[in-house]
This record gives sequence, C-alpha cells and structure tokens, in this order.
Amino acid sequence: MKFRATLLAAAAIAAASSAALLPATSAFAQAKEQFFPLLVYRTGAYAPNGVPFANGFQDYLKLVNARDGGIGGVKITWEECETGYATDRGVECYERLKGKGPTGATLVHPLSTGITFALTDKSFNDKIPIITAGYGRADSVDGQVFKWNFPLGGTYWGAADMLVQHIAKKEGGFDKLKGKKIALVYHDSPYGKEPIALLQERARMHGYDLSLLPVTHPGVEQKATWLQIRQNRPDYVFLWGWGVMNSTSIKEAVAVGYPRDKMYGVWWAGAEPDVRPAGDGAKGYNALVYQSPAGQGRVHQDIFKFLHDKNQGTGDRKEVGEVLYNRGLVAAMVSVEAVKRAQTKYGKKPLRGEEVQWGLENLALDQKTIAALGFTGFAEPISTSCVDHEGGSVARVQQWDGTKWIVGADRYVADQQIIKPMIKASASKYAQEKKIAVRDCAKELSGGK
Repeated sequence: MKFRATLLAAAAIAAASSAALLPATSAFAQAKEQFFPLLVYRTGAYAPNGVPFANGFQDYLKLVNARDGGIGGVKITWEECETGYATDRGVECYERLKGKGPTGATLVHPLSTGITFALTDKSFNDKIPIITAGYGRADSVDGQVFKWNFPLGGTYWGAADMLVQHIAKKEGGFDKLKGKKIALVYHDSPYGKEPIALLQERARMHGYDLSLLPVTHPGVEQKATWLQIRQNRPDYVFLWGWGVMNSTSIKEAVAVGYPRDKMYGVWWAGAEPDVRPAGDGAKGYNALVYQSPAGQGRVHQDIFKFLHDKNQGTGDRKEVGEVLYNRGLVAAMVSVEAVKRAQTKYGKKPLRGEEVQWGLENLALDQKTIAALGFTGFAEPISTSCVDHEGGSVARVQQWDGTKWIVGADRYVADQQIIKPMIKASASKYAQEKKIAVRDCAKELSGGK
C-alpha cells in the first residue's frame, strides 16, 4: 500500500510539474470567461458620484450573466480596483488588472480624464481599448490616430459647444452673445481644462467675454472663486465639476446670490448628488443630459427581477434609475455590445482586447437595438467607424425643480464644422509628438489592397 501511494504521489507531482511548464494561457484554455477590469472610486471626495455609476455598471454585467447566460455563452467576470480618482492609482489599477482573465482585459473605462491621458500612451503597446463615454480626450474621436480610444457618444468639446448653442438660443441668436460674460468654473485637472479650447474658439467667433476660474481638487474651498463671480456678475456660469465640487459650487452660488437658473453644468455636474446637498437652493440649476436621464424602463425592471428581488443587486435598490446609476448601465451596455459585435467576426469565445477593438469600431446601436435591449429613452444611437470613434452625440438640458430633474425638449448636436478641424489639428500634433503612424482607414476597409 505504501509503494502504491508513493507511485500515486510521484505521478501527481509529475503532472503538476508538467502543467507548470505550460504557457500561462494554456491553464485557462477551457475557461469561457470575458474579464472586465473595473476602475472605481467608492471612497473620498468623488465617491458620491463614483458609487452610483459603479453600481449601475456592475449591475448590468450581473444582469447579462443572470438573464442571458453571459455574452454569447461566455460568462462575464470582473474585479474592482479603487483609484480614488487619482491618476497614479488609476495607472496602478490598470497595470494590476490588464493581464487577468484567459485573454487579458477586455477593455477599460478609466472614469477619469487624467487616467485616460496616462493610459492612452500605453494603449498602442497593450492593445486594450479605452472607452471614455462622455469624457476623456476630445481629439481621440479621430480613430486614424487614436486606434484604441473610444469617446463614445460625446466629448467635452461637444458638450461645451452644446451649452453655447443653448444660451445663444435663449438670448435670441449667436449675434446676441456679443458682449456677454461667461464664467467657466472648472476642476483644475485635465478634465476641467478640456472644454477651454472650444469655449475660446466660440468666444472668438461671437465676441463674448470668457473668464476661467479654476478650482483646486477636491473642490470644497471655493469662496474666493464665488466672490469673483459676485463682483463680475457674469451672465452665465458653466460648471465643469465632479464630486463634492458640484454641490459646493451650488451652495456658494446661493451664498453670493448668483441665480441658479443662470448656471449650467456639464453632464458630469447634473446628477442627484450634485443638487440634493444644497436643498432648496439648488432649485433652477441646469445641466446637460448625456445618454441617460433619470427614470426607469424595461431594463430596470429586469434588474429588479433578476438581481434586487434576489438580493443580488450591487447597491441600494432606491438608487436604481438615478442619473449616474443609469449612466453606469449605459456604459456597461455599450461595452457588452462591443463584445457581441466582435463575436460576429471572431466567434463566441473569450476575446482579446484587439479583437474587441474591432467591435467598438464597428458598433451600430440603432433605436431598434436599443429597444430590444430595454433601453428606450435611456440611450442614444451610436454608430462608429475607423475614422469616427465617437459615433454621434446628442444632448438635452435638464433643470432641477427642487425634487426631480425636468428634461427639456430641445436636442442639441455639436457643430462639427467647428469641432472637426480642432480634432484634426490636435490629433495630428499628438501623432507627430509620439511618432505614431496615422492609419489609412480607406486601405484597411479595402483589405489592405
């Protein structure tokens, strides 16, 4: 018996040794899993906004597993990593998670323009797509230079342009903007600085006076900024904040008597955590709506049925349907749809990032698809290409009535005659500085002929 046990032990050791010599990917050869790294911030000054987004994103991944059995039969797996909205921590999270799963990271949502800038330089070697839905580098719309970046559905240049269009309409035309004063209160980071170039271009075109008022991270000290606003009395204030900065800005506007109905936030400054802390003082405040307004539709009913009714929801049931929760849902949905699209070319199996890149570059989310997914009223169509990694952008303006958001009927589309030349110039400059070969999209479409 001892001899037989010895032989069995020796065989086990030999088998283990042989397995250890196999390539790392062989150990996962049979694993049908698609891994998503989740960069989040559930702590710190940005947690009020980061938490509902992360919960919505994760709930959608859970829903696809529970309701659909994964993506084409491939189970979704994920792991969160806390960035605190800090660029260095975001890069550390990315490096730790990018190689996980049988095929490595599927794609990454940096959830920070600063982290996006850092990861963009890495993307050309790592070949992992970067989705910056409604944020990130505006010039990354140009897929000929930024092969791995996808600012799906909107950029900050587009957002700034839409806000100028909106106030021009209120004033009775662009010519009425001459001599008006617009103040940009912005987070002093790559995020907050992104809209400046567009606002300056529009100022040259229409003759309004633009004042730039940076707010230092995390944005809780703004008294000096709002004393300037009280002194200068701008006609409009554009708010490019995040986290506690947004509610602080509204509170300071109340303190100096600046009308909230003259304040317009970017779509990251237009959620429930931005207005509720200011109480009645937030009434009349405006912000852009990107992709998903507050509310519930068929997809939310599925989330209740498959997750929350079974105590499998990620966060509080009460937050389902709030602005940032819904935006997290949409961000996860477009990610899943990119993998589905890639599966039509590469098969229903775990896909590498460079394969998912093709799916992202060939997205065709029309109203029929959106309806089939249960997102009617909570997502706008996106149609990407090699040249265009944004896929279209539409926004509306919503106003806080003291208890809920009222979404306006007017739909705005950014003026591409202004933005496209800016994108081309900025992307070309990046390509020259980084010595990146510009893609020939026409040649790629023809199969390299």
